[in-house]
Amino acid sequence: MTGRENEGSGGWSGTMTGGLERFFIHVASECPYDMATNAVYHQAIFGQLSDEAMGDFLGRGYRRNGNCIYTMHCRNCGLCVPIRLRPENFRLNRNQRRVWKKNQDVVVEIAPLTMSRENVALLQRFLTTRFPEGRSSAENYYAEFFITSIARCFEIRYRVAGELLGVGIVDATPVWMNAVYFFFDPAQGWRSPGTLNILTLNHICQTQKIGYLYLGYWIDGHASMSYKSAFRPHELLIDGAWQQRQ
Repeated sequence: MTGRENEGSGGWSGTMTGGLERFFIHVASECPYDMATNAVYHQAIFGQLSDEAMGDFLGRGYRRNGNCIYTMHCRNCGLCVPIRLRPENFRLNRNQRRVWKKNQDVVVEIAPLTMSRENVALLQRFLTTRFPEGRSSAENYYAEFFITSIARCFEIRYRVAGELLGVGIVDATPVWMNAVYFFFDPAQGWRSPGTLNILTLNHICQTQKIGYLYLGYWIDGHASMSYKSAFRPHELLIDGAWQQRQ
């Protein structure tokens, strides 16, 4: 994938014109971000995709859920805005420097995605605390959301004194990294683990010279989604074009 393809104005690149668009359908569902109107997913399920095709999807604002590629086509709502970083340009602010400094005791491990008992137990504790309504179990998150055959998926483990602090699920190639999900020990919230995870992913991208770090959706005013805009400069996909925000 060339940088120019990924930065396009929104038109299908050469990879995407191979007929993939015909597999997409619209599916209405309850909004995952608790908005009043139903969500409408523009989605398709694939058995396998090349790194280039996956990069093209990400460059157009698509996300993945297991082997499902989707973007939001919700009526009368455009709050879900794709956001990405260019790691080489990223600058830490004062708060991010504090988070980085106070977590110097954290050990980072990179490994292929594993559905270990340790990971599942931490994810279940996270879900029970953050989503007490119990929409889905940790096992379902792995089976339906994390595990995939359409992207090279890894996990970033964070440990303190051997104990698991958090796990970041990412897709990655030498060209791009996609932050899929992050969960952590609710008792360690004082560490700002969500911020630590993005700082770590950005650091990995800088070290490996990965050009793009996709952070999913930014939703202005949404408590669990709006914090992403604190990482600057960032780019938002607006009207089919990536626009930089300082």
